Formats: sequence, C-alpha cells, structure tokens
Amino acid sequence: MISLRIPLLAATALAAAIALSACSAGATTAGGANASASSAPAASTAAFNDADVSFAMPMVDHHQQAITMAQAMLDKTGVDPRVTALAEQIKAAQGPEITMMSSWVTAWGATATNMPGMDMSSGSMTDGDMAALDAATGPAADKLFLEQMIQHHQGAIDMANVELKDGQNPDAQALATKIIADQTAQIKQMQDILATL
Repeated sequence: MISLRIPLLAATALAAAIALSACSAGATTAGGANASASSAPAASTAAFNDADVSFAMPMVDHHQQAITMAQAMLDKTGVDPRVTALAEQIKAAQGPEITMMSSWVTAWGATATNMPGMDMSSGSMTDGDMAALDAATGPAADKLFLEQMIQHHQGAIDMANVELKDGQNPDAQALATKIIADQTAQIKQMQDILATL
C-alpha cells in the first residue's frame, strides 16, 4: 500500500501545482485568441461579482442561439459561400466560449433562481424569428440570416460592454473584450456581404 500511495501523493501535488499556476495565468489565457475550456477553472478561483454572473449566464444562452442560427444555414442548400463560411466561424468560436462560461457559472454556484432579473434577451431572436429563418430559402435566407445575426451580435457586444463597466472577474472581462473585437469585425463582414446581395 505504501508503494502505491507515494506516486499518488506526488501526482496530487503536481496537479495542485498546475492548478495554482493556471490561476495566475487565467486572466491572459481565457480571453486569448485560442481560448478554450481548459482555461476555465482559473476563473472559479478569481474574484467575481453579480455583474460577472449576469454576463456569463445569459451569454451562454445567447451564444447557443447564435450556433442554432448558424447551423440552420449550414443545413440549407444554395447558401452563399460567404454566409456558409461565416456560419462555420460563428460555430467554431462560440462553442468553446459556451463551454468556458458554463464552467464559470457552475464554479460560481449561480443558477437562474438565485440570480433573478437578468436580461436574457439582448439582441436575441424570438421563436417567430427562428421559424422564419428555418423556412427561408435561397438569397432570402442569406439576407435574413445576416440581418438577424447583425442584431444578435450587437446584443452580445452590448452585454460585453456592461461586463467591462461593472464586472470584476479578469477572465470574464478578457472574454468580453474578445467578444467585442470578434463580433464587431463580423458585423462589418456581414454588412459588406449584405451590400452585395
């Protein structure tokens, strides 16, 4: 038994050292260009406030809707290749961010019941909007998707700006900065595509 415990204790100590190292690096890794769920635990040990929770929790749902919208376009035929590429970019960027924010929310012990009054709808589509996108075909689908996603991205940018103003957690603020930069660039890209349809 002793011979088995020593390696186990060594492994545990190594894991603790890695975790402590991650805590000090979390603020820079969580918002970087290659942010991934692996950096998420750092946020759970950093200070946070209600504004951080009110940013991360609704943004998970907001991102999920964006992915649903993107997938709706990827499932269609006859979509403009530029729109297809954009939909793929949105899925690739926002999927890992959902995983990261979800882990923060869990670590912070936040739930919809203990964080009442959060705005879950900034820029979000209604059920009717989503149904219209599902039903649209051809160039009309391209146009509707771009118009809806511009509105959706603007909502995310507004939420991120509130986080930068009122939030405390360094990883959440780094992600907010990334969202603003990424989605502002994509809004410009979508506006350029719309002008040519």
